[in-house]
Amino acid sequence: MMSLDEFLAEWNNGDHRLLVHTSGSTGMPKPLWVEKSRMEASARMTCDFLGLREGDRALLCLPLDYIAGKMMVVRSLVRKLELVSVEPCGHPLESPLPPLDFAAMVPLQVWNSLQVPKERERLMNIRHLIIGGGPIDDALADALKDFPNAVWSTYGMTETLSHVALRRLNGTEPSEWYTPFDGVEVSLNEDGCLVINAPYVCNGPLTTNDIAELQISGDKKVFRILGRRDNVICSGGIKIQAEEVERLLGRHLSSAFMITKCRDEKFGECVVLLTEGDVEDARRICEQVLPKHWRPRHYLHVAQIPTTETGKPSRVLAQQIAEELVENIDAS
Repeated sequence: MMSLDEFLAEWNNGDHRLLVHTSGSTGMPKPLWVEKSRMEASARMTCDFLGLREGDRALLCLPLDYIAGKMMVVRSLVRKLELVSVEPCGHPLESPLPPLDFAAMVPLQVWNSLQVPKERERLMNIRHLIIGGGPIDDALADALKDFPNAVWSTYGMTETLSHVALRRLNGTEPSEWYTPFDGVEVSLNEDGCLVINAPYVCNGPLTTNDIAELQISGDKKVFRILGRRDNVICSGGIKIQAEEVERLLGRHLSSAFMITKCRDEKFGECVVLLTEGDVEDARRICEQVLPKHWRPRHYLHVAQIPTTETGKPSRVLAQQIAEELVENIDAS
């Protein structure tokens, strides 16, 4: 794992580019060379959007091997924030810290912190908390809705040098809709996927695999994400978005689970549910709450839902597991 001193040495080595790697949530991680000037531009957009000022205190609790951690350091350099660094772990607020104006965490870190009273209090006192790197389910959003300070969900990826839009999770106007930063424009392609035009951070428009909706709010286009194009399950001619099924089931299933797919002779593809819990309980709940054409054809128990190195659900591994388990069931 890269240390802060190692990153700072790389940042100050005189090269105008920096090597980063994608997270690998939908495939193999890819190396990318990015311009440091674009990283600085991204840092300024975040700091301007949140109103961060010189001397504000920021928490670094994400690994520096990936863009989210690197960008926390770059923001502190660009805006002259006071950076407080702790070892990346599941409980970054375990030890007492000075008052924080800004922190970035993944959902698991936030969820873990909510379970410990002292850590929850420290979380509540962060003036701006941004959460990224994975989906924020209804249970987590509900636990944060009454926080006194600003809590945000981020939208972005390695290719956009971290996030390019935020949406508020709490306060008087929580929203499903992401507001792009100044200088960022969004549109949809013919497949309904989000296209990002952020010339300060990207070299040309970036077409994502995220199926989205757009609407006008004031003088800006805002967007909400329905799911990834890769995660559309075409079953008997019906297109089913895996994330939409997960959002509906997340209110009812207590055990960790994931919706994926496998090949099917009759329907082409079919819905598969992987769960760390009891499969019969999952089946009963699905039959109660899901439309008939969304219900899984296979319910599979796994010891652990597959994740990437950064803790994101791994759709690639999930589908591989589903294909192998279903094939073994059919063979027996």
